[in-house]
Amino acid sequence: MQEKRSSFSSSLGFVMAAAGSAVGLGNIWRFPYLAAKDGGGVFILVYIILALTFGFTLLVTQVAIGRKTKQSQWTAYGQLSRKWRWVGILESFVPFVILPYYCVIGGWVLKYFVTFVTGGSAEAAEDGFFSGFITAQYSPIVFTVIFLGATVFIIYNGVESGIEKLSKLLMPVLIVMVIGISVYTLHISGTDPNGVTHTGWYGLKIYLIPDFSGMTIKEFIAIVMDAMGQLFYSISVAMGIMVAYGSYVEDDADLMKSVNQIEFFDTLVALLAGVMIIPAVVVFMGKEGMSSGGPGLMFITLPKVFASMGVSGRILGTIFFLMVILAALTSSMSILEAIVSGMMDRMHWSRKKASMVEGVLALALGVLVCLGYNVLYFEVKLPNGSVGQILDIMDYISNNILMPVVAIGVCILVGWVIKPDVIWDEVTKNGEKFKRKHLYYVMIRYIAPAMLIFLFLGSLGILKLR
Repeated sequence: MQEKRSSFSSSLGFVMAAAGSAVGLGNIWRFPYLAAKDGGGVFILVYIILALTFGFTLLVTQVAIGRKTKQSQWTAYGQLSRKWRWVGILESFVPFVILPYYCVIGGWVLKYFVTFVTGGSAEAAEDGFFSGFITAQYSPIVFTVIFLGATVFIIYNGVESGIEKLSKLLMPVLIVMVIGISVYTLHISGTDPNGVTHTGWYGLKIYLIPDFSGMTIKEFIAIVMDAMGQLFYSISVAMGIMVAYGSYVEDDADLMKSVNQIEFFDTLVALLAGVMIIPAVVVFMGKEGMSSGGPGLMFITLPKVFASMGVSGRILGTIFFLMVILAALTSSMSILEAIVSGMMDRMHWSRKKASMVEGVLALALGVLVCLGYNVLYFEVKLPNGSVGQILDIMDYISNNILMPVVAIGVCILVGWVIKPDVIWDEVTKNGEKFKRKHLYYVMIRYIAPAMLIFLFLGSLGILKLR
């Protein structure tokens, strides 16, 4: 027997949960790197413009579809058009692929937090510490189990008692920590490897001031594609999350207001992530310190920065990795919820059964990812030119193939098959105004699909801008 559909108790609960989903590892380790690489303020300016146009369009579309159908992504699209059920099936596969390796990375963050809190910050800054940990046979699996277990426990407890309750607690704490670290890093000073002394404000200038010097049109287009790719993954669209969360929103909620608030929180934390990281890295490592993003920035460069800061660095590093754990947890629980919600709607399983079954499947795949760095290690060249192994393959399939295809399908479905009026009617059914209505129409039908196709071609290595 299918359970009665849960719902958020308030609009605030929905906003905090959705914002928590959006504020994840991508904001913290990818946004600062791209901003530093792509002309500082140039990237930020482009990102904000895209957030208000491209991001808004996809976000409001998926939330509205969820609330209108009261279904998760697996079955929601089929209610809109039976011929387009494939979009929901494909979208359901995205979080299933992402969750295992996301929890593995969450385990890495947990390992670093434990290392810092137990006084091992100097050890974490040593060359080879990160590679030594991820290539160990058992330790990464243990930390993955702990992180995944916490994620399953939250979702097992439901929407209101699990997701909403924890999001209302963690998101304010997370935002306070991000602001606190950002303010602190602006006031640090130190000497980089070249013997030049800087303060955090110098790094902030590099981060915020646009640098158009020598930039070609082709390079600017590449920056736009970088910003769109970052935004695409940051706001959690085409992953089933926003459809599932939208299905838990009450009919009398102000949908437009909630979407605007989600946009605000996601962009705020993304911008502050750069303020947290770039000034500190530039002060102690120079501009060259921002030459890598992803795990390299989080687990290799930043521990060296914290070690260079002495006692204050150990404290700051402990707080930083605690903050990252909270960000990763709010995202991982939303990824799992998208899967569980789909199982409940499609298979009519109970929440408890769906949570446990997916927990076991994610653990099995997570162990496979961990072993991919030791006993199952191999390398393969991906179509976008990068070289990787099991985790990178899963990340490429989900982020570079499935998500763009799903998003393109959603744009065509809403823009041309069922028409944008369906979304307008859902958003305004309580008398609210659909601000940016004309922008939405142009974006969903023409601009967003075109941009997504460019992004997809770039992911396949067909379109090369650099």
